[in-house]
Amino acid sequence: MLITEYQNLFTRVQATGPAQDGIELPAGNSPRTGTPFFVHLFGRLGNAQLGPIYLGGLGVASLILGMLSINIMGFNMLAQVNWSPIEFIRQLPWLALEPPPPGYGLKLPPMNQGGWWLLSGGLLTISILLWWARTYRRARALGMGTHIAWAFAAAIWLFLVLGFFRPVLMGSWGEAVPFGIFPHLDWTAAFSLRYGNLFYNPFHALSIAFLYGSVLLFAMHGATILAVSRYGGDREIDQIVDRGTASERAALFWRWTMGFNATMESIHRWAWWFAVLTPLTGGIGILLTGTVVDNWYLWAVKHGFATPYPAVPVIVDPATLLQGVKP
Repeated sequence: MLITEYQNLFTRVQATGPAQDGIELPAGNSPRTGTPFFVHLFGRLGNAQLGPIYLGGLGVASLILGMLSINIMGFNMLAQVNWSPIEFIRQLPWLALEPPPPGYGLKLPPMNQGGWWLLSGGLLTISILLWWARTYRRARALGMGTHIAWAFAAAIWLFLVLGFFRPVLMGSWGEAVPFGIFPHLDWTAAFSLRYGNLFYNPFHALSIAFLYGSVLLFAMHGATILAVSRYGGDREIDQIVDRGTASERAALFWRWTMGFNATMESIHRWAWWFAVLTPLTGGIGILLTGTVVDNWYLWAVKHGFATPYPAVPVIVDPATLLQGVKP
């Protein structure tokens, strides 16, 4: 009989002990800040303890620059609705901070002609890079591998391609993406149309394949661990070499249904690579668009990746055939 209380997603019991401050930090590190406390709702999804947090110099600098960037975007959007807070909230999904017009190229434009976009984007980029450095250094300080930092770097690569690398190669800041929700989506649609349908870009296709593949892998892995959590499957590292309990049952299930199985360790490498390759291949596809390939549909036809449209027969207007003919 299935008893849902044994599934950790639905558990009614939360084991609570003394707050954990973590291991001692190496010399030269700033102290952790904040008094840890417990939130029951957080415990429903994960660990109930919140805090302490370690920011350090890199974290503080990153937050300051990031907040400056977001404020520049916000005040520019607020100015677009005549400084009306109500209209700002109502129209926020449609508001944008646009890059400079193409005529400025890579020059520094006036502030109201894209200068605010350059300043905000520069601050945001530095903020993200500082946060990456913080992520890398925190992992090393804890004796961890740096897999998280390099996964984050894959996403930063796509961010830089869209807002820096490709505009520089194209010779215009106007090629960059505007800051805004719907304006960003509009830019994506126009970008695809301008360059012959991005769906014919093979790197875009790879990016989508890795995107869907990583979703599938994460769903398969998460479902498997939940399915064997009653046998201690959530203690994955302890069970990598175990037999007869959760790890063995999970392995048997996938061997019986798919013919082979990943291990408790290798499934994380599968998921990591699929997820990381999504922005890596996507960034390559964007970088090649307009710089190497001007029309992806014509490129796909030339290389046998797509079939050409059938020839459209010439349609003659019957009225023209009667011109000069006497009734």
